[in-house]
Amino acid sequence: MDLPNRKRTRLKHYDYSTPGAYFVTICTCNHQKILGNITDGDMYTAPSMQLSAIGTVAQNAILEIEEHYANIQIDKWVVMPNHIHMIVRITARMNPCPTAYDIPNVVGKFKAAVTREIRKEGLRAPTEKIWQFSYHDHVVRGQADYDAIWTYIDNNPAKWQEDCFYR
Repeated sequence: MDLPNRKRTRLKHYDYSTPGAYFVTICTCNHQKILGNITDGDMYTAPSMQLSAIGTVAQNAILEIEEHYANIQIDKWVVMPNHIHMIVRITARMNPCPTAYDIPNVVGKFKAAVTREIRKEGLRAPTEKIWQFSYHDHVVRGQADYDAIWTYIDNNPAKWQEDCFYR
């Protein structure tokens, strides 16, 4: 059986263990809205994200990332109904095995930990996929880029209906 060729999603020849900031987006499988719902705001409050039990598991896993990696900081994040945005900062190159401390490894372990916990708690059937196969990333290029991404993450719940992942 011939498998389809997957489009390369990472920058060719880029070392994802290089210290710096990375904007990461992780989507649920088939963009299912399993992480929660956006609540309507009113004249005094902006719309906000109300996490489901699965969304709470994901949020807790985000908060634990820094405990597992001495060189990783999560500068900013938001859990949305069907995806997660994070600014992940690598603060130092780790030796002797830098790939254990790179962005693909961090994202892969995060997705695995969330999936494991969701199944342990019986929130999804063992055969149901939780996450899209890969993830989106963007190497942050300078302070203006960082500030724009920070603002985008901050405003994401309020602009949910304009989001490219809104369906």
